[in-house]
Amino acid sequence: MENNAQYFVLTFVPLFIVIDALGILPVVISMSQDMSRREHHKMIHVATITATIVGLIFLFFGQLILRAMGISVGSFAIAGGLILLVLSITYMTTGRMMQVIREEMVAVVPIGTPLTVGPATITTLLLLATQFPIYMVLLSFALNMLIAWAIFMVGGQIARFLGQGGLKAVSRVFSLLLAAIAVSMIISGLEMLNILPG
Repeated sequence: MENNAQYFVLTFVPLFIVIDALGILPVVISMSQDMSRREHHKMIHVATITATIVGLIFLFFGQLILRAMGISVGSFAIAGGLILLVLSITYMTTGRMMQVIREEMVAVVPIGTPLTVGPATITTLLLLATQFPIYMVLLSFALNMLIAWAIFMVGGQIARFLGQGGLKAVSRVFSLLLAAIAVSMIISGLEMLNILPG
């Protein structure tokens, strides 16, 4: 029981940070400004479903895809960690990580992917699946998607409560934590490749 609680914390927290629903919230609000309440809710439902499906595909088939391409999980962890580190540093120094992703990556539902479940979340899911029981990673991911959906649904109230400055501050803190997770991923990848002692 104690192990399960520990596993839950160690899988839930990294996913909560990389999904960063509060950080995405300004994008959700800006994209739904001219929508009716019904259209706004429909957009959130579709975005959450899209993000969940993309996450589940990589959670269950990600390692198979990597093996088919001849890429080790260690190499993927290092590459993903470096990308996360660059993204987090970029956002902390310029405040523009969201805008860069939004402008350069086109998807049917940009909020669902790549904003909610993008390279950061996919890398984290793959790495967690090698370290913890798959059912625990699945539970943590499902709860995080439920929380993201709830945050998007009450986004207007949260934005009014925190203000634009508050939302930016929260997102900056998450970016700092994301940088720490990125370094941890790089170290884990180096250990998997036996470059560093485990």
